[in-house]
Amino acid sequence: MDKFVIRGGNPLVGEVSIGGAKNAAVAILPASILAGDTCVIENLPSISDVAASARILSDMGAAVKMLNRSTLEIDTAHLTDTSVSNDMSRQMRASYYFLGALLGRFGKASVAMPGGCDLGPRPIDQHLKAFAAMGAEIDVRSGMIHVAGKLTGAHIFFDTVSVGATINAMLAAVRAEGQTVLENVAKEPHIVDVANFLNTMGADIRGAGTDAIKIRGVKELHGCTYAIIPDQIEAGTYMVGAALTGGNVLIKNVIPKHLEPITAKLERAGAIIEEYDDSMRVYRTGDILPVNIKTMPHPGFPTDMQSLMGVLLSVAKGTSIITEGIWENRFRYVDELRRMGANIQVEGRTAVVEGVPELSAAPVRATDLRAGAAMVMAALYAHGESEIEDIGHIKRGYEDIVQKLRSLNADIRCVHVPETVMREAL
Repeated sequence: MDKFVIRGGNPLVGEVSIGGAKNAAVAILPASILAGDTCVIENLPSISDVAASARILSDMGAAVKMLNRSTLEIDTAHLTDTSVSNDMSRQMRASYYFLGALLGRFGKASVAMPGGCDLGPRPIDQHLKAFAAMGAEIDVRSGMIHVAGKLTGAHIFFDTVSVGATINAMLAAVRAEGQTVLENVAKEPHIVDVANFLNTMGADIRGAGTDAIKIRGVKELHGCTYAIIPDQIEAGTYMVGAALTGGNVLIKNVIPKHLEPITAKLERAGAIIEEYDDSMRVYRTGDILPVNIKTMPHPGFPTDMQSLMGVLLSVAKGTSIITEGIWENRFRYVDELRRMGANIQVEGRTAVVEGVPELSAAPVRATDLRAGAAMVMAALYAHGESEIEDIGHIKRGYEDIVQKLRSLNADIRCVHVPETVMREAL
């Protein structure tokens, strides 16, 4: 077991480079199955979810080779296994993308129910609805999802906006017979990135990023070389860190357009943000100001940034209201933040945040991936030395977070705690 030990009080100052988008990477890696050929995926983030995806591909028979720290060569020509085991699937939520990719290429797939962060009920009914509309038969039993059938184009209107269902439907439809139209779709930047990757392999997808996506099925795809977009949530995390600590950080390798919802709220909270072609400078000279936030599907404020903004607003000069419009368990971090002195009251999907003058160091835990990043930022701001446990969540989505923060003047280290010590503590 590892934990982070952080001594707060240092403003974040310097430059940091953002890695590839986690939410695009965990879909693009399974999507390589559809090529039945060699794909070279560049700008992959060095995170545990990407490693898990690569292991699944390798176990299924793909030839996976690391060309450098951020590039994988994946040859799926001889991949024949169409199932993902429970042990592998439970390592991450995005394992469900293997359903769409395998179904699209082989006409069948068996994938165990996925794992990932506990953010409340996250049913995959919309994924299965799309598969069924295209002609697949579905059988869910003993914790496994089995889909099979010859796919034909269909008109699919999603009951709710779902990133996962939108991507899975695209994966299944690219080699289906005829045209598929998806409506009420998600529009996040990683939706567009996955569509661009599929098109680079020879797919015919139009409208990604708009209200409707049209997919004309093709008989086969081919290999390609593709670079993943920068991670907007990693960038947003360091933007919050710079504003929270009163620092001055140049955040490189970003697409400013993707960060507009985050930028707008940070500027209202008192941050000063200078945009360049592929970088942004974030700093703060005045007080942190209260802001009201409601998370919504893109282009609204992203739910993945909610806990990070909660930390920032916990020390604002006034009262803020945060409304969570996506996941019901996104406020689990609040109990941890209260241990550090925050004054936050939660009722249902709404939190009232009364800003306090300061936060104090405390032992806390990462309740999920983004909450873990929020606790790191809170500890960087707080007076004294904090310890953060359950950091495996954080490693799922943040590349080299300790090294990157150290380069920004943070006092943070990762400490290994032997299992025997952990058992005695329990």
